[in-house]
Amino acid sequence: MVQEEIRRRNAGRLLRHVHLTGPSSRAELAERMDLNRSTIMALTTELTRAGLVHEESPTDTGRAGRPSLLVRPASDRCYVLAFDVAVDRLVAARVGLGGVILDRREATRPRAGPDLRRVVAVLARFGRQLHRAAPPEAACVGVGASYCGMIRPGDGMVRFGPDLGWVDQAFGAELGRRLGLGLPVAVGNEAHLGAQAEQLRGAGVGLDDLIYLHGDVGVGGGIIVGGRLLGGDGGYGCELGHMVVNPHGGRPCGCGSSGCLEAEVGERALLDAAGRPAELFGRAAIRSVADDADRGDPAAGAALRRVGDWLGIGVANLINLFNPGMVVFGGMLCDLYPAAAVQVRRRIARNVLPVARETVRLRTAILGDDATLVGAAELGFARLLADPLPALAGVADRSGDASGRMPGRASARMAHPPALGGRGRGDRDGWSDRC
Repeated sequence: MVQEEIRRRNAGRLLRHVHLTGPSSRAELAERMDLNRSTIMALTTELTRAGLVHEESPTDTGRAGRPSLLVRPASDRCYVLAFDVAVDRLVAARVGLGGVILDRREATRPRAGPDLRRVVAVLARFGRQLHRAAPPEAACVGVGASYCGMIRPGDGMVRFGPDLGWVDQAFGAELGRRLGLGLPVAVGNEAHLGAQAEQLRGAGVGLDDLIYLHGDVGVGGGIIVGGRLLGGDGGYGCELGHMVVNPHGGRPCGCGSSGCLEAEVGERALLDAAGRPAELFGRAAIRSVADDADRGDPAAGAALRRVGDWLGIGVANLINLFNPGMVVFGGMLCDLYPAAAVQVRRRIARNVLPVARETVRLRTAILGDDATLVGAAELGFARLLADPLPALAGVADRSGDASGRMPGRASARMAHPPALGGRGRGDRDGWSDRC
């Protein structure tokens, strides 16, 4: 029994390695996992039979002797459905093992108050389309969703989504019911998932301590400490946007307080400071302020300096508290931070302890607007990676065969390039800055 548990745990470790790092040779896996080559061979053989990895000969090793086989995640055979619910958009994707976005759908989300029924209807339709378009031999092994609010761990209940008035909405259960796949929907807070995605696949790869700030209408956050997300007692931790930075005369916040970080640096704060009318909102309006400031518009420049100063105060507090190796700016902050970086750096220089600011780096999210979607996909893969073979067997039991498919499939189409997307202002490496 002990040997069986060890075997299953090692199978999960190996699959996680190739899922996160891509094709690896058997020799590399043996070294990383501190296992002998015969054990690695037995594990890869089992995972290959299950359709979770492919083994192939390397094309050019440059070395004498018999080359070690490459182990590659079977992105074509194993996938999850990932959903991202932001204030202004709804995104659904089929994401293959290894983190490859194979297909996606996207729709705008009107700012029209509590809209659980509409959100679930749109996402469920997209999910069924993506599922039917998958190859007949492919298995759906999980479903993950990101939501812009406070999520109760375990059941996907949105306890509080202030921007559109969601309170105690059974989002995960409703989406799972409408999808009809027999799979539970794992739901996480968007900034928490963005933090984990940037640590696993983005700017923070290799770092155990980082802070991720996600801008939408407001500001959310995720803190990674010692390689783990800081969740808090009830799972509602890291609400960095509701850290009070301006207690005297601060702007009112949607949470009921005033002077919160998100009230001073969020979408409306910037647009009001730049003199933009109330009917202008969204990412395009944020980008227009940054672009106008680049062209020398004095009102836009003053607005960015004001908002950048408050952002710098918040970031300085976080660096002093957590001593991260990196602070990553995601969502609309990908657009705002580069334009306000001077103010942020000045606040850090003025307010952060010297030893804490020596090595901290400031980056925009490499995954761009897809950081939260990628985090949702990782949530969907979690059960498979923890114990691959029983998880895959469960998919076969639900579907009647090993495909995990629904009837009535359409022809497969690639609706998006097979790569992790980054659609912010920066390039693939992100907008980088060292204090």
